[in-house]
Amino acid sequence: MSFGFAVLKAGPMGLDESSSSTGQYGIQSPMVAGLGATRKHIGVSHPLEASELNYHKNNERMEMIMLRNTQGLHAPMRLAMEIKAAEKIGRLPFLPSSNIMRDVILGRDDDIGFEDILNTAEFREQMGQPHAVVEKSLGIL
Repeated sequence: MSFGFAVLKAGPMGLDESSSSTGQYGIQSPMVAGLGATRKHIGVSHPLEASELNYHKNNERMEMIMLRNTQGLHAPMRLAMEIKAAEKIGRLPFLPSSNIMRDVILGRDDDIGFEDILNTAEFREQMGQPHAVVEKSLGIL
């Protein structure tokens, strides 16, 4: 019985050779794009990394299927509508968002995970000049 899950195969994801700010080794310069942007183009470093990246999405899909089987079609549709409404609420691009409303809807507000301890905003390599970040997101820069 297939639930439509993606095949879990390790391999490089999202390689983009057509980038205009690539350095001499074919990856973006970390001084221009930041260390997080450079790491995305290197590829998967461990076979379980691809599985862990999709864990929440696969778990949410299984919960929606169980909810549909027990309560009918209206329950997952209503939940999906509430999640979409919660995702539309955003902040400016240079301010990190906690997505607390989405976590409450999905029931993840009580869970303590890796991202709660080691991915706090003060330790992220996401800092930038606010005007430059907004102009880059609007396509001006």
